[in-house]
Amino acid sequence: MFNPTREQVRQFFCEAWRKHVERLPLDGAEVTAADLIAEHPEYHALLLRPEEAQEKEFTPDGGQTNPFLHLSLHLAIAEQIGIDQPPGILAAYQALRQRLDVHDAEHAIMECLGEALWRAQRSGGALDGMQYLECVRRAAG
Repeated sequence: MFNPTREQVRQFFCEAWRKHVERLPLDGAEVTAADLIAEHPEYHALLLRPEEAQEKEFTPDGGQTNPFLHLSLHLAIAEQIGIDQPPGILAAYQALRQRLDVHDAEHAIMECLGEALWRAQRSGGALDGMQYLECVRRAAG
């Protein structure tokens, strides 16, 4: 499994956005990344300044959302939906889409994913896929 460094993640998103802006061909996950970035205009300027993006710290006490974490969660959710993993996430997403647009549905899932990641980190264990899926199903109503 690929486990990118902080720098690699930041470089990936900056490069995907640069290519998109310059209308250059995008490879693989860059296509999805550029689409996700397009939905977040608040990140556009930073992503076009890769040196600053590499250096910038995003701390909770600073009151800023880490755009790279946010975009990475979106990317993970898109992948999960695309392969229906955990099994049932696609159906839960489709249920969310009955009342929310794509972006808001992903944000609802992101809340559940964030909670599941927090629980796993807190317990020192693996992410509980069933608990995560149940959270998404509850969000879908």
